[in-house]
Amino acid sequence: MNPDPTTPSLPPRHHSGPATYYELLAALHERLRPAVYLEIGVHEGHSLRLARPGTTSVGVDPEPRLATPVPGARIVATTSDDFFARPDAAAVLGGPVDLAFVDGLHLWEQALRDVAHTERLAHRASVIAIHDCLPIDAVTSARERTTLVWSGDVWKVVVALRRHRPDLRVHTLDVAPTGLALVTGCDPDNRVLLERHDAIRAELDDWTHDDLLAAGRDELLAVRPATWDVIDALLADR
Repeated sequence: MNPDPTTPSLPPRHHSGPATYYELLAALHERLRPAVYLEIGVHEGHSLRLARPGTTSVGVDPEPRLATPVPGARIVATTSDDFFARPDAAAVLGGPVDLAFVDGLHLWEQALRDVAHTERLAHRASVIAIHDCLPIDAVTSARERTTLVWSGDVWKVVVALRRHRPDLRVHTLDVAPTGLALVTGCDPDNRVLLERHDAIRAELDDWTHDDLLAAGRDELLAVRPATWDVIDALLADR
């Protein structure tokens, strides 16, 4: 990929694995070579620019802030809920989603809906990556943003998926600054997350960061070290 002055500078490739979620996302593009890539939450387009040439890339964001266009990408300026409700959403993508990156509103119930709707447009070998699933502390994982680094309570999505969709394989990789969860084993015909959405939310809404620590963060979130061996094994298990 040619250097792009608008793309954030990534640290040198770590010998044992990616150091940041940007580097991990770039590795997913390199290894999976997705024909169709969907990104929820475009912001300034930094992660969208990691897609390889030839990939059909669609970014969804109600208020995209791209300083310059992303070559080959289509930006849909709307909320993810409105995008997925469109009867032509599949046509906009041009095919089933091979790789998706969920990084929109940092509220867990919204991220859960984004994952559920994305799965319906995916296939068995698809990979859904979810940002901000490894919280740093109570302040940065609060539902209201008061800090520069902010993950919100997206980590609850991993808990919900592992509890209510045991058929999925969900692991949280420890990359800076706030982790990246990988979901494999998608089933486009499964409606559990959508049908149980309100009940799942009632179950987990009141959970706090302290509750997560008390329950055993690493086990509950299936935290894995972000080594190349681990990543390649997770992808091979699709």
